[in-house]
Amino acid sequence: MSEETDLQARLAEIARIAVVLEAQTGCPAQMMIAQWAVESGWGAKPVGRANYFGIKENSRDPESCIVETEEVVNGKPVEEKLAFADYDSLPDSARDYAMLITEGAPYQAAWHNYLKTRDLTSLITAVSAKYATDQSYAKLVLEISGQANVMGAIKAAREVSVAT
Repeated sequence: MSEETDLQARLAEIARIAVVLEAQTGCPAQMMIAQWAVESGWGAKPVGRANYFGIKENSRDPESCIVETEEVVNGKPVEEKLAFADYDSLPDSARDYAMLITEGAPYQAAWHNYLKTRDLTSLITAVSAKYATDQSYAKLVLEISGQANVMGAIKAAREVSVAT
């Protein structure tokens, strides 16, 4: 399988999962896919077994792993060893991400505002301010969320979802 074909298969898989979770939780598929892309190198490099969203260790998830990662501190990249949640699968990781965004305390104000306005740009910007230490994170997530390949994968996943 070529690298491009593999990437398209990974994108199609997360799109199918994101569309289902969007219907179940309201968490926008575009945002989920964009953060998946940023945090896991388009699904190629999850943290641990299957943490595709860079979710840190927390009380919701019984398993964790220690990983050397790059954080931005005072505007400069710094290598740190941090504990991250560890999942058994991409669907498990995506479910926890959707729950974190829609029910997690750090994102409640942003989520409630999104429910009123349906302004995806504002949601991504507000979530990114707490989710990541890199100041350019929101811009990158916003760019990816509107890419043609992301929108196409979501459209195809919705068509399959409706047909089944």
